[in-house]
Amino acid sequence: MSDFLLEMSKNPQVRKIIKSTGLPVPMPPELARASGPYEAKFLQGKSVLLSSRADARLSSRLLKVLDASGADILLPESAHLSTLAHDLAIATELLPEESTQPLHAIIFDATRFEKTAQLDALHTFFGPVMRQLARNGRIIVLGPAYEDAASSSQAAVVGALEGFMRSVAKEIGKKGSTAMLLRVQKGAEDRVEGALRFFLSAHAAYIDGQPLTLTARVQSGETPGFVQPLAGKIALVTGAARGIGKATARRLAAEGAHVVALDLPHDESALASVAGEVGGDSLPLDLTAPDAARRIASFLTSRHGGVDIVVHNAGVTRDKTLARMKPEQWALTLDVNLRAIEAITAHLLEQEVLREDARIICLASVAGIAGNMGQTNYAASKSGVISYVKYMAEELAPKGITINAIAPGFIETRMTAAIPVAVREVGRRLNNLSQGGQPVDVAEAITFLATPGASSITGQVLRVCGGMMLGA
Repeated sequence: MSDFLLEMSKNPQVRKIIKSTGLPVPMPPELARASGPYEAKFLQGKSVLLSSRADARLSSRLLKVLDASGADILLPESAHLSTLAHDLAIATELLPEESTQPLHAIIFDATRFEKTAQLDALHTFFGPVMRQLARNGRIIVLGPAYEDAASSSQAAVVGALEGFMRSVAKEIGKKGSTAMLLRVQKGAEDRVEGALRFFLSAHAAYIDGQPLTLTARVQSGETPGFVQPLAGKIALVTGAARGIGKATARRLAAEGAHVVALDLPHDESALASVAGEVGGDSLPLDLTAPDAARRIASFLTSRHGGVDIVVHNAGVTRDKTLARMKPEQWALTLDVNLRAIEAITAHLLEQEVLREDARIICLASVAGIAGNMGQTNYAASKSGVISYVKYMAEELAPKGITINAIAPGFIETRMTAAIPVAVREVGRRLNNLSQGGQPVDVAEAITFLATPGASSITGQVLRVCGGMMLGA
């Protein structure tokens, strides 16, 4: 469904007229989304300002990642990184204090912060350069992980960095720019590249204001590749006939995966079309059938000898207030959204259909975080998914398997198109970017978590919500 305000905002004259009226009409920025698969030099010709202490555990890695991505690396005038960059044969330039040069991204490494007194450096560094952040720019803050906090003061630092990042995200959202916090656990320094590449790119256009922890919990036997990273992988996508599932099938295939597209038998025609488009397989199946898990495992084993990526995307809503909700509406929502995930995952593990270094991605929702009027069944199922993912991460880590949840916010789908106009308009605007997301935005997040470069992320919830103000 078309977003009227977003379409109007693309016209500079309309933006100027509305701004001149002084009316509090949110004119959404046009987001620069990626139009193809991952590229090695995606930062070619773009300026990135980096602040990191030369003796910090991440400095060398950050310089190497930016250099490999083609960025023009800028350093603060007082940076000691110049010597380190010279030793690594990486070209950098110093950013003069009075510079007005547009910056595509600003990266601040605070992983060495141990005391709250060091937080003043955030204002000292960011204050003078915030106006230089370009439209559709990126801010990445790296910090210590709560699990590694050695004192109450360092624990406070962990929380302070999150509050800072979330607020910065709200300040820059009107420019279509986003901010993220990556907490790097000790031992995970060499695993930052995948996350850094993704969140600096146009593939992460609608992911904003979120913290993620990078760990070394899952030992991966794969060497991450960042172009066609899913080549040779088999991916199962449930609910693939349309919407987020269809977009996910396309994105996984674009990165090299062979997709097994699954949906209900009555959607067989649409499902076959998706499978044909991406060169994959079609598997019409009702996930609530008693033998669904067995049939899925049998199909994957007989056709492909196993599976590398499982995307539990299928979901339903049966909205009613609790007093008016019928037992079958409650049961169906839980069956599809939660219990099918449990049953299928358990069977794939038991039958050893999931290969080493497999990736499991489950669709949750911001409704599972914040709750929602008339959605006790839906919110229960999605919140259950989040807790299930957190628990299973510990069990699967020794097998080299990661499991994560994606929590979409307001995404422009058939489901949101059915919402009353006034409610839909409010839902679109209640985020930093003042607009709803597209199915491809969720597909981008799923695809990232499916890659070898995301081996440092497990047991977590990644919100795709534009920095939604609900349940933050």
